[in-house]
Amino acid sequence: MELRHLRYFTAVVECKGYREASRRLHIAQPSISQAVSDLEDELGLKLFSRTHRNARLRPEAEIFYEDAVRILQQAETAILTAKRAAQGKVGRLSIGFIGSATLSFLPDLIRRYKQAYPNVKLALHDLYPVELDRAYDRGEIDIAITRPLSLERSKSRQSKVLLRDPLVAVLPRSRKLKLKSKKIRLADLANERFILFHRQGAPGVFDTIVGACRSQGFSPRVENEPNSMQTILSLVEAEEGVAIVPASTSNLRSNGIQFVRLAPDLYLDLIVAWRLGDISVVSRTFLDFLSANTDAIRAKAEHALSSIARVES
Repeated sequence: MELRHLRYFTAVVECKGYREASRRLHIAQPSISQAVSDLEDELGLKLFSRTHRNARLRPEAEIFYEDAVRILQQAETAILTAKRAAQGKVGRLSIGFIGSATLSFLPDLIRRYKQAYPNVKLALHDLYPVELDRAYDRGEIDIAITRPLSLERSKSRQSKVLLRDPLVAVLPRSRKLKLKSKKIRLADLANERFILFHRQGAPGVFDTIVGACRSQGFSPRVENEPNSMQTILSLVEAEEGVAIVPASTSNLRSNGIQFVRLAPDLYLDLIVAWRLGDISVVSRTFLDFLSANTDAIRAKAEHALSSIARVES
């Protein structure tokens, strides 16, 4: 039994005859008659009572007709779904991201992606960079928006820089600074107590900051390593120390702190990473969507940076 047998059969039922079914399907009437006859032979029952030019469905064939209609509808749905899947318009996609680093642009990006691809089911995971690596290794994430990959992980993934995130100093607002410019020298923080995001969760961030301090002639005295950026800001507000954070953290603004640009300028990249080699059509479609919106992503990040309250001289 083939789908064409069911199409011919249901057309005869709906047209109440072979001649009209032939006109609708643009198929020669003998071909339709032969297909229905083959179907009857396979089922072992007569499907129609023929009266003059009409073909009336037998009572015992009515249930088969209902099933045939349902099968054809399911086949059409399956064909449409397959075509949409081939275009990346349907499927599942798991995206991992760093919450504070993506706050300026990710909500709007995801909202617009869902408008464009409403039948793609998204799973979103807010994780530390190290947690993203582990989730990726377990196959739980298709695409990660994270910090730069280690050399070892770069062997199995492709990546692209989304934006360069400047590093800024965070100080209590109660600290009155007199600066010769709108920036603070990293070396001027040598005697401060530091609050840094814990190395276990984001070794790249931690090591970049410590390395920058050492390049300015001192090793930072790290006294607290919270596991959230919001906690870092809260501890700075409590005057437990100063912090160096990505500028994107300013989206978590707290009233009792001030963000100050650093001299020299320091940056930490934010990247999108995916599996090396062939990837799903849905993943490729999302990456294309991300590429098309890169300028907008960077503009939002720059706007967040420009909104940082800089210390006047």
